[in-house]
Amino acid sequence: MKLNEIKSIGIVGAGTMGSGIAQMSAMAGYKTTIFDIQEAALDKAKTAVTKNLDKGIDKGKVNSVQKEACLANISFISDLEELKADVIIEAVVEKLQVKIDIFSQLEKINSDKTILATNTSSIPITQIGAGLQKPERLVGMHFFNPAHIMKLVEVISGAATNPEIAATTKSLAEKMGKKAVMAKDSPGFIVNRVARHFYVESLKIAEENVANFEQIDRLVESSGFKMGPFRLMDLIGVDTNFSVTKSMFESFYHDSKFRPSRIQQQKVDAGHHGRKSGKGFYDYN
Repeated sequence: MKLNEIKSIGIVGAGTMGSGIAQMSAMAGYKTTIFDIQEAALDKAKTAVTKNLDKGIDKGKVNSVQKEACLANISFISDLEELKADVIIEAVVEKLQVKIDIFSQLEKINSDKTILATNTSSIPITQIGAGLQKPERLVGMHFFNPAHIMKLVEVISGAATNPEIAATTKSLAEKMGKKAVMAKDSPGFIVNRVARHFYVESLKIAEENVANFEQIDRLVESSGFKMGPFRLMDLIGVDTNFSVTKSMFESFYHDSKFRPSRIQQQKVDAGHHGRKSGKGFYDYN
């Protein structure tokens, strides 16, 4: 499928990433459908997109006409059988079998020309594609949080991905106003592989009681980073960040440099997932 043939985009998952991607899709003029099995998640996504657009108006980056056009382009559904589009982007939990199951269902109800894209941040595209009937139409389209603000998108080809589909996906990301970079299929791709040590080493410093979360953040931020590792993990989601680390640890055959942190495991077990839960490494209540 060529870029000029794309008229509609479906999003699987109405969480933070899914709603942000949907916003960018709708802003680019595409008829956009968000699917989630939970009605509450769909309601939350609608509120989040509206709030993001209102903030954009306050900052002079979006006008009221653009806001209304964006919202008019988005619809919300809770039945996967209704999700039919030219491009479908999956943005759900980082679990291989969950992604394979979703794409297997989408293959059956969509056209052979439909591009299937995964927003996975760490699972190799080849592994997901191995569970599909037509892995050649699966591509990685990795947005970064918050998706409506962060400019980078990694476009990843699995072993079977059709090069034309990868090229179209890159063009689609650029039409959404993103800076698209082509990446080869490898655990963590480019950014998460490099950034993993930003989090892992900071957690090791905290584990060894060299400094506490706030001290580490303040030092890193004074060095020029916009956010320290613990504030950033709270923004991304402590559970999401931990899931990516675990995935990469497994994918690199338990290489110690990717070892997950006991501190982060405890936060996840306690339900302290960061800003979205009201408490993470910091308290937001």
